[in-house]
Amino acid sequence: MVGRSSARRRVSDHPWRVAAAAALLLTAGCGLFGDPVKDQWTSRTELASCGEVSLGQGEQMQQKAVQEIACLQRALKDGESAELKVTHPTVEGDPLRTYYRVLPQGRLEVYTDSTDDRYSDRNWSFAECYSPEWLPGISCAQ
Repeated sequence: MVGRSSARRRVSDHPWRVAAAAALLLTAGCGLFGDPVKDQWTSRTELASCGEVSLGQGEQMQQKAVQEIACLQRALKDGESAELKVTHPTVEGDPLRTYYRVLPQGRLEVYTDSTDDRYSDRNWSFAECYSPEWLPGISCAQ
């Protein structure tokens, strides 16, 4: 009996331990949910590929990716699906990966992977639009 009451006393004497343990579990649990945009990307249906383009510092997509942009434009015009991966550096030189997806309904989806950009939130982002603007770059201009 003595052991039980002292064990109860220890827990009740230190409620901050329980609170700290709960906070630790909640904080650790946040990492279990991951990045919902990345999850959306990885669970997508892959589309016909228009290729991959890797841009160097200062290079413009509309000059280096002429064929790849034309591929996306054809898919859009023909009511088909296609996707293109573009890697480009940040000002500091960290790689950003942007994935452009054209869907048959005339919709453009843009996924951006910033996980290697040490000066960002290191998350994925997503945008979508209909009737996308194509130059000077591919974007969901509203």
